Amino acid sequence: MGKRILVVDDEPSIVKLVQFNLEKEGFEVDCAYDGQTALEMAEREPPDLMVLDLMLPKMDGLDVCRKLRKRDVHIPILILTAKSDEFDKVLGLELGADDYMTKPFSPRELIARVKAILRRMEAIREAGNAGERDGRIAVGDLIVDVEAYEVLRNGETVDLTPKEFELLVYLARHRGKVLSRDQLLNAVWNYDFAGDSRIVDVHVSHLRDKIEPDAKHPVYIKTVRGIGYKFEGPREK
Repeated sequence: MGKRILVVDDEPSIVKLVQFNLEKEGFEVDCAYDGQTALEMAEREPPDLMVLDLMLPKMDGLDVCRKLRKRDVHIPILILTAKSDEFDKVLGLELGADDYMTKPFSPRELIARVKAILRRMEAIREAGNAGERDGRIAVGDLIVDVEAYEVLRNGETVDLTPKEFELLVYLARHRGKVLSRDQLLNAVWNYDFAGDSRIVDVHVSHLRDKIEPDAKHPVYIKTVRGIGYKFEGPREK
């Protein structure tokens, strides 16, 4: 595949297990054993995906996520942790992680998750709808450039996490359609979060803060009570 994965965990046995299974699938693998080193490696040469433990020396995984996003390093992140606390899961995804697995884990499932994330990242770069021209979706004062992985509002760049960008592309490609939270979970996160619609709501809230003129009175992402959300243009009723 030629894709490069950065594996970050302070347990050498876990790193070796993940590295072995990823390399067996044809991935290139870099390794780090603490958060600070992982952050420096990801900034210096961003990988195609990061497998990131939460409990790390020097800097924990959530801080790594937070700092990467602040520094505009938008790489897919699969959180791998012994923690199963619901708050940690939602917070990790809220900070821009793309998926979440708890230890102990199945190497086969981890590989499947990694491949699914990479497939989704590739898919959102493909122009697939009639409303796209040269990979760009224009609605109101928003331009979503799928191929350049960029969003502009009134000509200014909007800084989105990979998952926020993926959600926006999916909503924009289904402009005018009412999409349930379950549909969005399945399409954007690609597996069942056991009905955890808060993940969708949190990401929609963050998107509104970034793309709406007034997040309290959204013109792009409308709430459809009891169902989900609908993407519209600012002049539509």
